[in-house]
Amino acid sequence: ALHGTSGLEKVETNVRGRVLRVLERQDAVPGTDLVLSIDVMVQRAAWEALGDRPGAVVAIDPTDGSLIALVSKPAYDPNAFVHGISQRNYQAILNAPGRPLFNRALRGGYEPGSTLKPFVGLAGLELDLVTPQTRVYSNGEFYIDGYSRPYRDWKEEGHGWVDMQAALEQSVNTYFYQLAMDMGIDRMHEYLSLFGFGATTGIDIPGEGRGLLPSRQWKRAAHDEPWYPGETVIAGIGQGFNVVTPLQLANALAALVNGGTLYSPRLLYAMKPAGEARAERVTAPVHRQIPVTDANDWQTILDGMDRVVNGLRGTARVVAVDAKFRAAGKTGTAQVYALRADEEYDDEEVAEHLRDHALFIAFAPVDDPRIAIAVVVEHGGAGSRAAAPVARATLDAWLEQEIDSGGQL
Repeated sequence: ALHGTSGLEKVETNVRGRVLRVLERQDAVPGTDLVLSIDVMVQRAAWEALGDRPGAVVAIDPTDGSLIALVSKPAYDPNAFVHGISQRNYQAILNAPGRPLFNRALRGGYEPGSTLKPFVGLAGLELDLVTPQTRVYSNGEFYIDGYSRPYRDWKEEGHGWVDMQAALEQSVNTYFYQLAMDMGIDRMHEYLSLFGFGATTGIDIPGEGRGLLPSRQWKRAAHDEPWYPGETVIAGIGQGFNVVTPLQLANALAALVNGGTLYSPRLLYAMKPAGEARAERVTAPVHRQIPVTDANDWQTILDGMDRVVNGLRGTARVVAVDAKFRAAGKTGTAQVYALRADEEYDDEEVAEHLRDHALFIAFAPVDDPRIAIAVVVEHGGAGSRAAAPVARATLDAWLEQEIDSGGQL
């Protein structure tokens, strides 16, 4: 579209090369201007907030599926390729630390960790396995009947009695361990696939990854092994075989906050043909309309995510400090290596390349979401400490523009 169509002129010449007559002529057709949905201020804010840490930030407008920011770090200067790049300079980029040519936003595969809990929670509500009032007691450990291995909560002494919203607010593993066991991996896989997990989003640029949404059939085909109950337990908190891309996570969140419309996200916002005064808007296609059994179920999850940021025991209260808007979100931590049953994770004692990845998903404003964001900071540790501040800086850059332009949040 940018290139247009090349022109052609066929001429008759004499032996000296002088043109005698034009035999055929086709005028060139100018290319079409492309307008992207990327907001340069938001893109810059996300880039700078990541600092020198590898990771990705994806921000989507949940009302229409357009991409506001798409950041992968480390990166490279694309201008070096415009007129051709030398083999030496190309090798330098290929061999640079952190793989700058690898687009983490599109292809990076990460355990979602606790950022998957809102979707698992919604599955439990919509499948009538729990109600918003269902309570589970957390004493710090969870056991499968007949097994002696404990599955731990992040808080050693537990959280006591919690319902769905409290479980999201405090990221209580025990609640989601039990819910996962009640749901089973088959129903979990079926419901989460509605939000696009385990599949490409259909973004309008090539190269995105599929991630992995595990199932009983997948494991048999991939590993020739049966599915074990313990794998269901940890799948409920986004661990185990679960793999998501930052783009998948942001797009799924956008569908969660807009009432179930899953878009195929778009970077292309509009096209302006040569000579036209106005650009023609390009709309993101709707990939799927997720069925809503009970709107109150969805609101329960959104209110729980609100408490993550604004509740007294929320795991991401740092996002709310001095904010001009009300945001909601969910922290997540993805293990890079497996711990033994008797091993405690100590961030200070672990080599940097083995530290957990930090994740955070967020949307704002709470009562009228206009941005949904997913952040991954590789080896950043806790999501609340490393990823949430990146999300806050990105949200500030987007929403404060609305305030400055006279909008109301």
